[in-house]
Amino acid sequence: MKDRFGSLTIALHWFMLALLAAVYACIELRVLWPKGSDPRDLIKTWHFMLGLSVFMLVWIRLYARVRGGTPPIVPAPPAWQIRLGHAVHAALYLLMICMPIAGWLILSAEGKPIPFFGLELPALVAVNEPLAEQIEEIHETVGTIGYWLIGLHAVASLFHHYVQHDNTLARISLWRRTGG
Repeated sequence: MKDRFGSLTIALHWFMLALLAAVYACIELRVLWPKGSDPRDLIKTWHFMLGLSVFMLVWIRLYARVRGGTPPIVPAPPAWQIRLGHAVHAALYLLMICMPIAGWLILSAEGKPIPFFGLELPALVAVNEPLAEQIEEIHETVGTIGYWLIGLHAVASLFHHYVQHDNTLARISLWRRTGG
């Protein structure tokens, strides 16, 4: 059995981290400009497009993960840590799938265009402002939960590396260790 994830899984993991950071940065930085201003609208457009990029790439990532398998953690952690890790990973995948769909639904229900790098995607629902407001509340709440999930994931990987001294982080590292 191999001791690392495949190259595609590793590349997508780190690229999607950067992409998620950009998605979050766009929505947080929009407040630097007044509502209705061109820079604010542009940064929100980037938020939408990058979020939809996460949605597109997560399917490739899931395929690569299933196809390439999961290398074992050595030494094996306690069963409760494995279960918690699976739960956090499942929540992160749900975040990467459901949040872009929610954003797409919000724009659709608001009757706004759904931009995607020069394309305009079709609306998923008819204009319905109350629905848009409900989904937007959920989207914002889950977005906040996403910060915590991503943080928990990062802290857990560092805990495994520096406290438990296992290969959890090495399995997904961009750099191979050389030597013993």
